[in-house]
Amino acid sequence: MQLRILLFGVYREMSGTRERDLSLPVGSRVSDVVAALRMSPGLELPAQPVVAVNQEYARMDRQLEEGDEVALIPPVAGG
Repeated sequence: MQLRILLFGVYREMSGTRERDLSLPVGSRVSDVVAALRMSPGLELPAQPVVAVNQEYARMDRQLEEGDEVALIPPVAGG
């Protein structure tokens, strides 16, 4: 299945792109997207990155559907 991956903030800077397409087998989960992205050169993700699917926060075990939009949301620092 085809997924649209959105990268924000530091993730966009590390990867050099704002979005990309990703093909994964039917039945894949958010954790599979994270695993695939961890293999991307230069992209370093924390142990539990914040992820949204179709603009809603999602857990790592959420099953994905064809055409889903998966966004990686970088940590926010404040002060």
